[in-house]
Amino acid sequence: MTSTIGAEGLSSEQAERLLAANGPNRVAAGQGHRGLRLLAAQFTSPIVLILIAATVLSMVLGDLADGLIIMVIVAASGALGFWQERSAGNAVQALLHQIRLHTEVIRDGREQSVPTEEIVAGDLVVLRAGDIVPADCTVRDSHSLLVNEAALTGESFPADKTDGATLYAGTHVASGSGLAHVERTGRDTELAAVSARLTDRQVATGFERGMTAFGMLLVRAMTVLVTAIFIVNLVLHRPFVESLLFSLALAVGLTPQLLPAIVAVSLSAGARRMAAEKVIVKRLDAIEDFGAMSVLCTDKTGTLTVGVVGLDAALDLQGAPSARVLALARLNAGLQHGFVNPLDQAIMAGAPPLDAGGRLDEVPYDFQRKRLSVLAEHTGVPTLVTKGALESVLQVCATARVGDRVVALETVRGQVEQRFAELSAAGFRVLGVCTAELPGRSAVTADDERDMTLAGLLAFHDPVKPGAAEAIGDLAALGVSVRLITGDNRLAAGQIARQVGLDGPVLTAADIDPLTDRQLAERVTNVQVFAEVDPRRKQRLVTALRASGATVAFLGDGINDAPALHTADIGISVDTAVDVAKQSAAIVLLDKDLKVIADGIRLGRRTLVNTLKYIRVTVSANFGNMLSMAAAAVFLPFLPLLPRQILLLNFLSDIPGTTIATDTVDPEQLRRPHSWDVARIRTFMIIFGLLSSVFDIATFLILRAGLNAGTDLFRTGWFVESTATELAVMLVLRTARPFFRSRPSPALLSTSLLVAALTVALPYTPAAAVLGLVPLPWSVLAVLAALTAVYVTANEMTKRLFHRVMTV
Repeated sequence: MTSTIGAEGLSSEQAERLLAANGPNRVAAGQGHRGLRLLAAQFTSPIVLILIAATVLSMVLGDLADGLIIMVIVAASGALGFWQERSAGNAVQALLHQIRLHTEVIRDGREQSVPTEEIVAGDLVVLRAGDIVPADCTVRDSHSLLVNEAALTGESFPADKTDGATLYAGTHVASGSGLAHVERTGRDTELAAVSARLTDRQVATGFERGMTAFGMLLVRAMTVLVTAIFIVNLVLHRPFVESLLFSLALAVGLTPQLLPAIVAVSLSAGARRMAAEKVIVKRLDAIEDFGAMSVLCTDKTGTLTVGVVGLDAALDLQGAPSARVLALARLNAGLQHGFVNPLDQAIMAGAPPLDAGGRLDEVPYDFQRKRLSVLAEHTGVPTLVTKGALESVLQVCATARVGDRVVALETVRGQVEQRFAELSAAGFRVLGVCTAELPGRSAVTADDERDMTLAGLLAFHDPVKPGAAEAIGDLAALGVSVRLITGDNRLAAGQIARQVGLDGPVLTAADIDPLTDRQLAERVTNVQVFAEVDPRRKQRLVTALRASGATVAFLGDGINDAPALHTADIGISVDTAVDVAKQSAAIVLLDKDLKVIADGIRLGRRTLVNTLKYIRVTVSANFGNMLSMAAAAVFLPFLPLLPRQILLLNFLSDIPGTTIATDTVDPEQLRRPHSWDVARIRTFMIIFGLLSSVFDIATFLILRAGLNAGTDLFRTGWFVESTATELAVMLVLRTARPFFRSRPSPALLSTSLLVAALTVALPYTPAAAVLGLVPLPWSVLAVLAALTAVYVTANEMTKRLFHRVMTV
């Protein structure tokens, strides 16, 4: 790159003024708009809208008090949902600030790093391999700049970008470097326009698919029940508006109104707990996939190894340490401008910085060539120094240096390959170094990498991380199989794999390529180590593992990992990764360690288990209540509950659900992957819903026949009984164990007891008359308490009979 870098750019004051005037460099809308949309979303579901319209009609027809009460309950429910979801959203935004992307810019005449959100039109940005293009830009200066535009165009091959070319926000630099002038930021970029067009076509996550299937289950049940009840009430010549309100209130009662808020709270609470364990969740619904993970694909560096690469030896072709080979390697590593990488850092460790004036040109590393070349002055002659994977280096060599002689490569190839195999089998990563003198040259291309002279070998060592084998065993105990996927050669990969307990065959690119997608999906099920694979093959392996039925996570931090991160069910990166890897991932680790992932899996499963507790218990209780009211509406001479009482019952019983995220989870519920199982939810709903109905009907008979209860006493007794049993059933059915052997969280237990006390007290308060409630005699309270105790016992017995349904 030319000396223009560092010579231009905005001042800090200019950038601050432009940022204040035009807003942050963000594609999404601001927090204020999000809050308004979130508030509106609490009241815009079809059922709630119809209920509000019917309530307004009721008020117009003269039933003002009843309508106002219903509106107050609906408003309170919506406000609670809004507050919970907004708090959850704010908590997640705070977490995401820990992994903000930064961009290198020229400001005040020097290169500095600023948050990507603070980029403004007019900035000069410095781009290197792995960087995300932060805004729509025009290239001002480029050097072998290749940009991957798949995020916008779908084209898998990088595009060559020369001076004057346009760069788009959201694309990333595959190789080379450049300087670009920012033209458009935030919602003015092409990425923003494309995002707006694609909003309705995004691929659903596993969590979203589960929620959708669950929603359809509710819609079907609700349609049948509510329609039937409405028709029955009309046949019985009950008032039309009252029947409509009753039916709509039942529909709301069947639907867990606070489900979106409780899901958001559960997931955000899970995200906060995971952050405390050094796991940052970028997308909340990824927690479900994290808990459902059954296969983890990972490279070895930093996860299976300590991640600190050291240069153990620079060897000549006879296997002796060579100062000349080390000097050539440092010339290549110290003068390259492509991107910082651990191997070059290891080569330059302890060496003084090189004079940049000796650098003439560069051919950056890419994953097709697997080589990096630098043209530099060496002993007074422009010399091309190339290093890279030994196989790719041998491809461009015609000769080899043995001592002071240069001989034909073929005369020493056998002993070079044997030494390479010995070093690799000992766990070393081996690179080749070669040179070619190019007198009079000041620029080079990849075509100049030919007829070179092999100079020697570089041996790097990254020892196995203490505890890696134990971490793999810990993941196995959680039902997660670890697969090593690396670009290293099969011998080095196999050596590391054996040290951490990953035994069996090693599959290489040569083994993978002949297989069809179906054959590969069958083959990967029994292979734990994949070596010599490039980004395209990594992506294909992830696809094959998913096709085999696994829920696949991919852990990566390099440019070459982005395709696989996109393809996996859940992409995992680290905060030290290149920008494109962090952006592609749904989970970012603050510590690249398998133990951290195991801890995150447990927390992810805990979050999902608690969310499903609320869904299954609440829906089964609501379903049972709706069945009971359907039966009662047929045989009673009056509506069993007033619409306002149904809505209040639903609201009160949901309050403890807002604390479900804090609940304890039995250890056995964390031992295997979990995912949505709508069929099991449906079975759970039917079994325990019918049991609830049996006790509701028993309550009806006792209140009417045994206690001769009139309309108000009946409604009050059933209101108290229904609320109490819903609260009790949450504490009983939250665990597959006997309820007294699984302690609920203090928050869940205390809110349940407080709501129970409030429910029992309501008939004795001034609000009772407004709500249509009357004081209950102590004899009635005693009977209801006895029924609740019997109901708890019956649920415990049913749990034992249908134990399989109790597992998440």
